[in-house]
Amino acid sequence: MLFCDLMITLINQAGVDAHSLQRTLGVWQLVLLGIGAIIGAGIFVATGIVAAEHTGPAVVLSFLIAGFACLLAGLCYAEFAALVPVSGSAYSYASIAFGRGAGWMVGWCLSLEYLMAAANVAVGWSGYVSSLLQSAGVTFWPVLSSPPFTVTSSGELVRTGAAANLPAILVLTLLTAILSRGTKISVGVNAVLVAVKLTAIGLFVCWGAFYVDPANWKPFIPANTGEYGAFGWSGVLRGAGIIFYAYLGFDTVSTAARETLNPQRAMPIAILGSLLVCTLIYIAFALVLTGLAPYSLLAAPHPASVALSHAGPRLNGLKLAVDAGAVVGLTSVILVLLYGQSRILFAMSQDGLVPAIFGRVGARSRAPTACIMASGAIAILAAGLLPVHVLGELISIGTLCAFVFVCGGVLLLRIKRPELKRPFRTPCAPLTCVAGALVCGYLMAALPGATWLRFTAWLAVGAAVYVFYGRRRGTRANIPFAR
Repeated sequence: MLFCDLMITLINQAGVDAHSLQRTLGVWQLVLLGIGAIIGAGIFVATGIVAAEHTGPAVVLSFLIAGFACLLAGLCYAEFAALVPVSGSAYSYASIAFGRGAGWMVGWCLSLEYLMAAANVAVGWSGYVSSLLQSAGVTFWPVLSSPPFTVTSSGELVRTGAAANLPAILVLTLLTAILSRGTKISVGVNAVLVAVKLTAIGLFVCWGAFYVDPANWKPFIPANTGEYGAFGWSGVLRGAGIIFYAYLGFDTVSTAARETLNPQRAMPIAILGSLLVCTLIYIAFALVLTGLAPYSLLAAPHPASVALSHAGPRLNGLKLAVDAGAVVGLTSVILVLLYGQSRILFAMSQDGLVPAIFGRVGARSRAPTACIMASGAIAILAAGLLPVHVLGELISIGTLCAFVFVCGGVLLLRIKRPELKRPFRTPCAPLTCVAGALVCGYLMAALPGATWLRFTAWLAVGAAVYVFYGRRRGTRANIPFAR
């Protein structure tokens, strides 16, 4: 079967019937979906840690570099999403361009990205909730708000004495139940959460700007300590690689293609629109955060709260509002991450790479219930029982790897299939594609060696699963690749 015929087969699977996902989403709902996923732990947690340990006030430049890399990748995502409006995101795009095996490995990376990110954000959510309760005079038992295991500096897994991170388990259970009710209900809940989150961030930026001390911005790029990644320009680049996960989520928009009205038009607008909005928000937030307090104080789970406390008691009311906004913001991130992972698993099942039960859609909800339940269960186990912070660093490298494949895939199809009708064309290709792949690859290279070792181990497990299960069961007719 020719490549175009295979692609048509895949597009036909996106049609609406009794066993398909339901098309209900418009452009603005997709933009809110992207914002809901992007703005979360990256802005409420990672900004302060990166500023304190790598960049100083120049964390703004790290956001710009990471945002530029995402823009290049986002333009390539937009072309693929318009060309083939299916729910598999980078998994489907890599399958189209490079073949089933490469697609599986990219999907394996995406699963790491979404599941561990959802677990990590749920743990952050638990911390903010405990802080809010403490502000109200209520102490939540540490034995029920911490994971029972941790990892020592030598890599040994040891018990902490805690039973489970109950708040993280509860929020993941609730959001899994909401997603199981259907896409329309889920995006409605997300829209409300995003509105509250943006209000809190707007208050922090606009109100906090009046208390900024410009002296905290000097030096803007602190001198390097003699170690790569510890301030200076190498710190800015290392910070960009670490903070890249703050943009995690714009690719979630592409997983909603089969539930979108007119996806060829809506997908590019939503992907690029959510990226632009979030980049501007990140820059404004980072400037105010580093202007309110010396960057060395911001290495805390609640950097915004630390900065507001340092600025004085006059901002106590704003501190409470920002903490509440962080709880709401992280809730929307978890919701969208679980949504994205369930759709990627759904696409893999339709291609025969995972069991068929994950390819079924509920008769009433028109949602892939088994995918949602499985994704939620894995995230619950990770957030409630395991030291997920050890896996947190893998989120960025898995995302960057997927982006390299997407950028390279657009370039490969431009060369091999120039005659294909593309509703959206990546501007300045092949330059944009090459630049996107190189920038993302460089940010991967800037990550620590330990991250690469763990990532290699994850890929080895994925390769074994593919060899012993997926390669024999994958359906060629469902995966449009040119081999």
